[in-house]
Amino acid sequence: MERRRSFPDVIAGAIFVLIGAAFVVGSLGYELGTPLRMGPGAFPLLAGAIVAALGLAIVVKGLVAGEMITFGPIPWRAVVLIVLAVLFFGFTVRGLGFVPTSAVTALLTTLAGTRVRPLMAVAVAAGLTLAATLIFVVGLQLRIPLVGPWLGF
Repeated sequence: MERRRSFPDVIAGAIFVLIGAAFVVGSLGYELGTPLRMGPGAFPLLAGAIVAALGLAIVVKGLVAGEMITFGPIPWRAVVLIVLAVLFFGFTVRGLGFVPTSAVTALLTTLAGTRVRPLMAVAVAAGLTLAATLIFVVGLQLRIPLVGPWLGF
């Protein structure tokens, strides 16, 4: 009987183990406290241990009962548009403001799909912009201008 190993599962699990271990090691620099009065290092320690344990389970699953996964072609259009959208947001949010930057970012990421019509992309971008504005600017009171100085407002 041939065992199949899943290389992506092993790599993903190893990344989880490393991240969890980093949290555990980082938490040791803080006071852990007692079970009834936890210190600032208790939560990162527990969270890191859980993440590392889940990562170890993924590694074991990848080594024991891996699945053979075939990957299709890389969707370069989507990769480029999403990377451009993230870079655009990061570089222009202070100058253009939250609303125009969010609208363009949402439009670019929506157009990354191959089956999206332009009118639908504009509607989704408008909805996402409205939702993001209500959540971040109104609800969480993020201190960022709605319309920035580059637009003359």
